[in-house]
Amino acid sequence: MLEGKNVNLRIMEKEDLPLFAEWLNNSEIIGEFNPLRQASKAEIEKDYEKRSYEQTEFIIEKKDGTKIGYMWHFTFMTKALEIGIFLIPSERGKGYALEATHIIVDYLFLSKNIVRIQAGTHVDNIASQKTLEKAGFKSEGIHRKEMFIRGKWADICIYSTLREEWKEPRILTKT
Repeated sequence: MLEGKNVNLRIMEKEDLPLFAEWLNNSEIIGEFNPLRQASKAEIEKDYEKRSYEQTEFIIEKKDGTKIGYMWHFTFMTKALEIGIFLIPSERGKGYALEATHIIVDYLFLSKNIVRIQAGTHVDNIASQKTLEKAGFKSEGIHRKEMFIRGKWADICIYSTLREEWKEPRILTKT
């Protein structure tokens, strides 16, 4: 488990899949900036068992064990690592996404021989953009018509942080 001050990231386990399925199938939880997806628990379990790329998934928990979101990292085509996150609506705007982003960045730079971590966010998702910027990510530009979201193609802002910009852990002191 990766421990922060207010939240922890723990590896998603098979027993988390029913809750994860509930989250993915709920458009309010996924939010307006992510593609709609409806999948059965069986489909989600199959995806969990048979990933075709390197991905690690975490459940975000408050210190009392309340599950409030999901965070993942995966190897992108260029061998860069990309991160993603979502929180349940009642826990947004409380600093948990920023803390979870600090935790995952610390973890990845402490445990992997990488030089870059990137993230993409819908051009209208100002909250995510501000979180990434507060976490030290820099805007690199826009991928036009990158994702099909809610019936139309959406532009995605690309952000990254480099190892030399990170310098030292903000939250994690060991892995």
